[in-house]
Amino acid sequence: MRRGKEETTETIRQLVDIARTHFTEYGYADTALESLVQEANLTRGALYHHFRNKKELFRSVLEVVQKEVADKVEQAASTSEDLWQQLLLGCRAFIMAAVEERNQRIMLVDGPAILGWEEWRAMDQRHSMRLLRAQLQTMQEQGCLRQAPLEVTTYFISGGLNEMALWLAKEALNESALDEAMNALSVFLEGFRRISS
Repeated sequence: MRRGKEETTETIRQLVDIARTHFTEYGYADTALESLVQEANLTRGALYHHFRNKKELFRSVLEVVQKEVADKVEQAASTSEDLWQQLLLGCRAFIMAAVEERNQRIMLVDGPAILGWEEWRAMDQRHSMRLLRAQLQTMQEQGCLRQAPLEVTTYFISGGLNEMALWLAKEALNESALDEAMNALSVFLEGFRRISS
């Protein structure tokens, strides 16, 4: 029984990995399930046993991408003890991870288009946005963030980060565009800093 469960888990992981490569290279529309099952050395029936359709497989791939991006955000933020530095490092890590070649198309382009904004945002909320909200709440509680509605501030910053990632992806992530984006991010976030009297 345990061996069967391990094999199932491994088959799903393999399908998701292969699908991620295909979705990255060809996009959702041009990814053929036949190619995926051939590469995985499985039958179409085996794929449909685990995923009802291509959209469900894509959803699983996007969930993996979103989780990886959130892990990178958390890891980057944890390298500093300073709350403002944590926020900046986390935001930068989000942008850098979102525009990585293996994430960009899946997360920024096909994700919202295929699943719809509502589902895409719900997934973002479970991962990176959850971390951003927790960081902002801690900063507010420590008195270093201006008092503003936490939900609004979280969505405001998160929306800006997503748009910045899309802009950088369009700019082919050249060094000067990245510098401009990071400078603008620092200035933007400074507006939320609470000035001690």
